[in-house]
Amino acid sequence: MKLHLLLVSLLLAIATTQAARKDRHVILISVDGLASYYFDDPKAHMPTIRSLAESGARAKRMKCSFPSVTWPNHTTLVTGVEPGTHGVIANNYFDRKTKKTVPFIPDPLFDKHEIVKVPTVYDVAHRAGLKTAGVIWPASRNAKHLDWQLPDVFDQKIFESASTPSLLKELRAKGIPIEKQMEWCKMGNAGKAQRDWMYTRIAEHIITTHKPNFLAIHLVTVDSFEHATGRNTPEAYWACNDSDNRVREIIEATKQAGIYENAAFVVAADHGFITYTNQIKPNVLLRQRGLLKSAGPRIVEQKAYAQVQGGAAMVYILDEANKQRIAKQLKNEFKKIPGMAAVIEPKDFDSVGQLTPEDDPRSPDLFLSAKDGYSFSGSAKGDDVVSAMSSPKGAHGYLTTHPLMYANFVVSGAGIKKGVVLDEVSNMDVAPTIAAVLGVKMKNTDGRVLREILAD
Repeated sequence: MKLHLLLVSLLLAIATTQAARKDRHVILISVDGLASYYFDDPKAHMPTIRSLAESGARAKRMKCSFPSVTWPNHTTLVTGVEPGTHGVIANNYFDRKTKKTVPFIPDPLFDKHEIVKVPTVYDVAHRAGLKTAGVIWPASRNAKHLDWQLPDVFDQKIFESASTPSLLKELRAKGIPIEKQMEWCKMGNAGKAQRDWMYTRIAEHIITTHKPNFLAIHLVTVDSFEHATGRNTPEAYWACNDSDNRVREIIEATKQAGIYENAAFVVAADHGFITYTNQIKPNVLLRQRGLLKSAGPRIVEQKAYAQVQGGAAMVYILDEANKQRIAKQLKNEFKKIPGMAAVIEPKDFDSVGQLTPEDDPRSPDLFLSAKDGYSFSGSAKGDDVVSAMSSPKGAHGYLTTHPLMYANFVVSGAGIKKGVVLDEVSNMDVAPTIAAVLGVKMKNTDGRVLREILAD
């Protein structure tokens, strides 16, 4: 029986390898924060992305994963499963033992294999003999199955040590200023357009020099300006056009490389955006109820703590002896807060793609989600649980059923039908669909292959 199973596994592996399309190239471009509502907005000048949709397929909206923040959603885009399954549950989480925040964003601590629990589309493609690359893709630090990579890391030392050495050498020889990564990251919004310019130059080099079968690149400018000014602002519209220009340049690189006719382009996003003018401070309520103590800006003692994710928050109850009583009390109190959209208990975590704290101790005891116009702050200072902002800002993280959280999804090129418009897809559909275009198959995904857009 064991020999039979071994032979079956071997035959399946051979079949997968033989089916892989070594003549096919898929470029996955994530435009961070590019909400679905920008596609039909005439103020958003995106001729390249709209042209791709005309010559290929798009969805009117793409549902993202909860919390609708960058690291879990980018990981879902390449794994096809919910955050609770792939393991990157949020941008960060609260460690119950150390009572400290553990960051995933921007990959300062963990390599990909330490946090991503399931295969990615680039793992599957690489194992099938295809060439793979990643440019600033979240949760991909030191990924073993990316032939050429630069991680989405701010720290210059980690950034360079986790990048492909031969690629760094090539980029330096070409004069691409990779030494600016940390400097431009520290500049915040002011440095993000420069970063996208550099990341695109890197992608162009990889495409023209190495012709990968799969390349994923993460563009950050739209997200940054929406955080600063809110959605549908002049700054956000400028950023949409800037990212559209980057997409155009990447397409041009495939023409220079001579692979355009065999290339498919997927332009997706990780989440939408909401403008908020009020902040909810759950840690102020916890302090008022005696569940945490602060000294100035520092929190010095915790029986409970809220780890915020923009429009969502994760509440950890650390008093084990009284957890059920505290959870019931907090559920009732949080529901009464103005601007609170949902208080989600562990029995309902499966409905938002997360595991219970019994199954994953990194999970909170309650998830919170805010309404339109509100976001969360982790501050425990002051007496007001809800406070007004001095100017509008933008956030994401909210429940993925909120219409403003839907993301962009456009796919065009080799293997894709022309003129298909779908009402709604899931971000879990992206990885298995890319795999199908490449002639490989992903197993055990929560998403599906979008066969209605495939031409072959």
